[in-house]
Amino acid sequence: QVQLVESGGGLVQAGGSLRLSCAASGRTFSSYGMGWFRQAPGKERELIATISVFGGSTYYVDSMKGRFTIFRDNAKNAVYLLMNSLKPEDTAVYYCATPKGGSSTWYMPDSLYWGQGTQVTVSS
Repeated sequence: QVQLVESGGGLVQAGGSLRLSCAASGRTFSSYGMGWFRQAPGKERELIATISVFGGSTYYVDSMKGRFTIFRDNAKNAVYLLMNSLKPEDTAVYYCATPKGGSSTWYMPDSLYWGQGTQVTVSS
């Protein structure tokens, strides 16, 4: 069974940085892409970034480019999200996700495995 466990969230002041981690287990980690999402209070869950199986290709939603960096360590079965210059509007629960199979897409939540999320709160 695939398990994703996020960590690294917390309270940070505006302008600060955080590195989120997601530990994966239950299948061959290096065979699947990984992604990070977030959900702010009262808003829909939104995609932040994705990374290919060996990390050679990344994709960022336009609004997330420049401050967020996704990377992975296949030896540790982990994916990370480095967040810089944090703003109060970045306050959200952050989730990592991975496709269930070949027909999965990042825009079909039911086609992904999800972690439980980690809370990030940015104070002004």
